[in-house]
Amino acid sequence: MAPFLLLGFFIAGVLHVFVPQKFYANYLSLNNKMSVLWAALLGVPLPLCSCGVIPTAIGLRNEKASKGAIASFLIATPQTGIDSILATFSLMGLGFAIIRPVTALVTGVCGGMLVNLLVREDNMTEAPCTSCQLEQGNKIWRVLKYGYYDIIRDIGLRLLIGLVVAALIQVAVPDEFFLSFGNQPFMQMLVILAIAVPMYICSTGSIPVAAALIMKGLSPGAALVMLMAGPAVNLASILVVHKAMGRRFTWIYLMTIVVFAVLFGLLINATGWDFSVSTQDACCMTSALPSPFKLVCATVLTLLIIFALMMKLFSKFTSKKPLDPDVVVYRVEDMHCSHCEAAVVRAVEDLPGVEKAKASASANTLTIKGPATEEAIRSAVEGIGYTFKGKA
Repeated sequence: MAPFLLLGFFIAGVLHVFVPQKFYANYLSLNNKMSVLWAALLGVPLPLCSCGVIPTAIGLRNEKASKGAIASFLIATPQTGIDSILATFSLMGLGFAIIRPVTALVTGVCGGMLVNLLVREDNMTEAPCTSCQLEQGNKIWRVLKYGYYDIIRDIGLRLLIGLVVAALIQVAVPDEFFLSFGNQPFMQMLVILAIAVPMYICSTGSIPVAAALIMKGLSPGAALVMLMAGPAVNLASILVVHKAMGRRFTWIYLMTIVVFAVLFGLLINATGWDFSVSTQDACCMTSALPSPFKLVCATVLTLLIIFALMMKLFSKFTSKKPLDPDVVVYRVEDMHCSHCEAAVVRAVEDLPGVEKAKASASANTLTIKGPATEEAIRSAVEGIGYTFKGKA
């Protein structure tokens, strides 16, 4: 996976730096079918996880994006990304690499249409406006930093967990385990849903798990359910969406993901395509690449993951130590990635009395320099769906 992941991370960095958030808002602001379609199309290549997509969607809503477009973006974006598409091709073959973005697109559009039809605008809670933070610095450096540090810091641990789980499945799960379901692939999908929906796994980390399950006899349709439902939703994202968007919106969001994952899974099984063979061969798909090149890529990726995780661990301790008397550290929960950190900073940076703000997802802290009141900070943080716990 390493060569494809490194390429995907670079492309993700280019998208992040050279495509401003205003670009997305311009296409999603109309309350019609096209805004729903654009939301899914623009969300599919973005490397946002199910937690990072929520503050981004709230930011789009503050830019007057339609409610259906927000639902479409929330559903389609975390299921896949440019990095996970390339990694899916490397490990599971071309078929799944095509199916993943297609299912994400269709699911997002259908979910957005349902929200436009069933949810009135006034049924969604008000979200405070946040400014659009403009990053400074050399663009090439920002591309490399986002692609090879920020993203890896966000998903590195989950990717490692996914690889370890895949290895454990290969070793510990008997080859005949999933064959015990017999001709009941629907039961396989229900079992996978029960595991995948509450679990927090990124679109890239789910790939080795799904590949290992197929090799152990899981039907391709059930593996697709893992690839769709696992990254698209988790218990934390359900709670945050409910708080920010309302009950009816949340039910449509959740049921669209679950129902369409099962429908697409059944459809894949019905086609009779032999995905199991292509998956077993996928490990050798990149044999045309010279072995030293793959080894170098794997080494580079490993070192980047180690560095990013060490820095994340280091920040967990250093962020708790205010240096100045006018610095206050607050505890903010439900942050999971750099996009969450950026959303929290954007929410508070323009408040009266905030001179400087810094958020840390690893330490669950928000550091504020200036005389801003705790109530103002609380209102801004809770307004974008995060849990404010007061002073750390």
